[in-house]
Amino acid sequence: MSATGRLRVTLVQQALVWHDPAANRARFDEWLAPLAGKTDLVVLPEMFPTGFSMEVQQLAEPVGGPTAQWLERKALELNAAVTGSLITKDGDGYYNRMLWAAPGEQTRHYDKRHLFRMASEHQSFTPGGDALCVEWRGFRVCPLVCYDLRFPVYSRRRPGLDYDVLIYAANWPAARRQAWRALLKARAIENLAYVIGVNRIGTDGKGLAYSGDSVAHDFLGESLAELGSDAAVATVELDAEALRAFRDRFPAHLDADRFTLAP
Repeated sequence: MSATGRLRVTLVQQALVWHDPAANRARFDEWLAPLAGKTDLVVLPEMFPTGFSMEVQQLAEPVGGPTAQWLERKALELNAAVTGSLITKDGDGYYNRMLWAAPGEQTRHYDKRHLFRMASEHQSFTPGGDALCVEWRGFRVCPLVCYDLRFPVYSRRRPGLDYDVLIYAANWPAARRQAWRALLKARAIENLAYVIGVNRIGTDGKGLAYSGDSVAHDFLGESLAELGSDAAVATVELDAEALRAFRDRFPAHLDADRFTLAP
């Protein structure tokens, strides 16, 4: 199904309180309250309740825990989908889990597949499997997490993962901000899709600095919003007709290489 209509997407770029889910949820309560009825989709950073931490035994929430319940309440209050990742314990595993909460729908999730070994994430978390594609208000949306951005094959539009909007929720350090900015634009151009990247700002409990640089790109790689390095909340409107018209005029996806992902 092709995208229809327009979709208002809100990027929420903020500093995070280290290892304090209650404090972060309270902060996001304040930032999100003015958005009620004014957006269709809210994107929060990676591990927004805690910051990017490997302290899984201390910080992991159970399936359906406090943050999942909070996301579901926010979706109802805002009449919008709300998505962001958190540390989740499911069975015997710990996951960097991107939750997708939408009013009147069952909450869905995507578990981050590419775990950032330079921070030993692969030693603390279980990798996810297939990417997720969600139909929402006339658009197909694929939510991914941070380090997934570096792997274009996994992010590629393909049978079973044909989307209109590609999302990356991140805790991407300032030291590698040029890669973040370049790769987000590349993903938009190569997939003929809107791309939303939401990063945090500030310094975490390990002393890592984050420059934000959250951005929304259209299918040409042109910027729809750039949030810079300050705390910011910005809403962009995505146009399904413009996307469809460009794909019709420039159907590069029809010449894409066929491939199968290994488990």
